[in-house]
Amino acid sequence: MSRLLGGVTIERINPPQLHPTPGYHHVTKVRADELVMLAGQCPLQPSGELAEGGLPGQTDQVIQNILTALEAAGATPADVVRTVIYVVSSIRDELGAVWDQLNASPLAPAFSTASTLLGVAQLGFPGQLVEIDVTAAR
Repeated sequence: MSRLLGGVTIERINPPQLHPTPGYHHVTKVRADELVMLAGQCPLQPSGELAEGGLPGQTDQVIQNILTALEAAGATPADVVRTVIYVVSSIRDELGAVWDQLNASPLAPAFSTASTLLGVAQLGFPGQLVEIDVTAAR
């Protein structure tokens, strides 16, 4: 699947020799004039307070923060070429629930690209349960 927009070419590939994926692509090739790298987006509200509502509430806040940061950079979820999702959990069902929530959100096009989902022991802020690292191309 290739996309050409304003001088940017994003090609997402799933080589037939690799296993099927649940929506992401194994390979993302990019030709662009500009790369946009977001800092890992945390579930912090504009006030600096940690979002409430456990993992679902924190994931919602991270989604909003990424959408805001992409917009500030003149990018959209469709411009995303790489994501790394960190979840404080060793329970596969919790990791899967975050993946499902992300793919049901307005940020969903960002997760059709090269993506990694990791369960980790802890993140930077006390009580933080999720963080997402995003790279986009323009």
